[in-house]
Amino acid sequence: MAIEPRLFRSAEWFGQNDKESFIHRGWMRNQGLPTHVFDGRPVIGICNTWSELTPCNAHLRTLADHVKRGVWEAGGLPVEFPVMSTGESTLRPTAMLFRNLVSMDVEESIRANPIDGVILLCGCDKTTVSLVMGAASCNLPTIVVSGGPMLNGKYKSKDIGSGTDVWRLSEELKAGTLTQPEFNEAEACMSRSAGSCMTMGTASTMASMVEALGIALPQNAAIPAVDARRAVLAHMAGRRIVEMVREDLTLSKVLTIEAFENAIRVNGAIGGSTNAVIHLIAIAGRIEVPLTLSDWDRLGNDIPTIVDLMPSGRFLMEDFYYAGGLPAVMRILDSRGLLHSTALTVTGASIGESVKDAPVWNQEVIRPFETPLIEHGGIAVLRGNLAPDGAVLKPSAASPSLMQHRGRAVVFRDIEDYRRRINDPDLDVDENSVLVLQNCGPKGYPGMPEVGNMGLPRKLLERGVRDMVRVSDARMSGTAYGTVVLHVCPEAAAGGPLALVREGDFIDLNVPARRLHLDVSDEELSSRKAQWRPPEPVASSGYQFMYVQHVMQASEGADLDFLIGCRGTKVTREAH
Repeated sequence: MAIEPRLFRSAEWFGQNDKESFIHRGWMRNQGLPTHVFDGRPVIGICNTWSELTPCNAHLRTLADHVKRGVWEAGGLPVEFPVMSTGESTLRPTAMLFRNLVSMDVEESIRANPIDGVILLCGCDKTTVSLVMGAASCNLPTIVVSGGPMLNGKYKSKDIGSGTDVWRLSEELKAGTLTQPEFNEAEACMSRSAGSCMTMGTASTMASMVEALGIALPQNAAIPAVDARRAVLAHMAGRRIVEMVREDLTLSKVLTIEAFENAIRVNGAIGGSTNAVIHLIAIAGRIEVPLTLSDWDRLGNDIPTIVDLMPSGRFLMEDFYYAGGLPAVMRILDSRGLLHSTALTVTGASIGESVKDAPVWNQEVIRPFETPLIEHGGIAVLRGNLAPDGAVLKPSAASPSLMQHRGRAVVFRDIEDYRRRINDPDLDVDENSVLVLQNCGPKGYPGMPEVGNMGLPRKLLERGVRDMVRVSDARMSGTAYGTVVLHVCPEAAAGGPLALVREGDFIDLNVPARRLHLDVSDEELSSRKAQWRPPEPVASSGYQFMYVQHVMQASEGADLDFLIGCRGTKVTREAH
């Protein structure tokens, strides 16, 4: 079908014969651009989170060149621009604190500039989410291009996974079953190529989520960063975004409620990160799709985890790609009627059409539906008097023996208190205890750090204990594992019941019943609440102050309250 020519948004800057267009075109020419590139062709913004301070994204400058080739080839004008880059491995106190700030950077950069469509270049997990959130608030044609995972780590002839084996090796070091030189040697063996975590951590989860949502090209999630096919995908995305602008295929036409429901089910099948819960709710809020915490349990409860990847299983993202990648997983789900097949993607085809012929090359990595890694995967949403507004747990990463557990609380009032006391030989704790961490939620830390998977006490590790029930209002790295209850809402710093837990209280966890209960009477809780005082503010100025004042709870996506909604691309004209 022929597409009628039309004026694009960038024509407001470049398409007139007046003083303003003289200024806009004239200054762009100092980059060596010839006259004919201002002939009304689509201008494609390449939003790049390249940074040497974000190791997972340090190769994105090269990837941007491949996007540009595709844009030029399709008759567009590529313009690359930077935004703040947030790497979870280096940024303190946590990259999550700055997710919403970056989304503001992205939104305003897109709206304020002559851009008709945008490619989002991202890698480390928060960069993916913040870029999609910002783009969703503008609603232009958009494609996500992820940087891809690292090659498998190799240590003593075995594969090791980023994050997952860090936690394991660290515990073994504390237990005395691993020496310090061995631990140091593993460090040099883990991150051996460009790219993000090669486990199914949050970076790989979110790369999978954008593919499942339909806003990335097929195989975006799993192609290794250094595989030439990653560059080809970037090139093809550059070509396709130009076509999308001409088709007026905007983000809101792809990011429908059906797309989000597909992503939730895919997350269960791949054993994806609990962080995806917060991030997808935040993205949905920007594009004005009604997605709630309850939807995660409703849609994901019966989804088996069929991808055998760390931290839930054995393999890594490189293996996942060779086994067939996300299209193979989605084809399996679709064949069972578990996806909305007609959901549109950025390719212009539906999800069903895109994955109908996707093969599985290795049934150890991508298991048959009938023989899953975990029969009931997904994300368990827990409620009770300890979490009135919900908490989450990842069954595929938990110990089956602890899915129903009652234990005595050992309470840490914040992460510093935990660090001071956890390895104290006199700490009153045993393997049946429940470790409770307070004041690490969106407001409390602030930024909700990835400390929910609290390391176990050294004295228990030395006895061979490797898992305990842990409860907090914090997050957990997607690379981590264990029977860990996260995102307890309302958080302690907001006066939620978690703030009222005291040493020795009994906590009842029942994952099959979706219950998290503090065995304390309502009368006693009311008395404690009357005595409770909020913690001192952690920031009195700057962005962090604004964040604490306006951040919503994890169950609402932890976005800033004034950023919810799609504001479009209308911009006030300059006054020259």
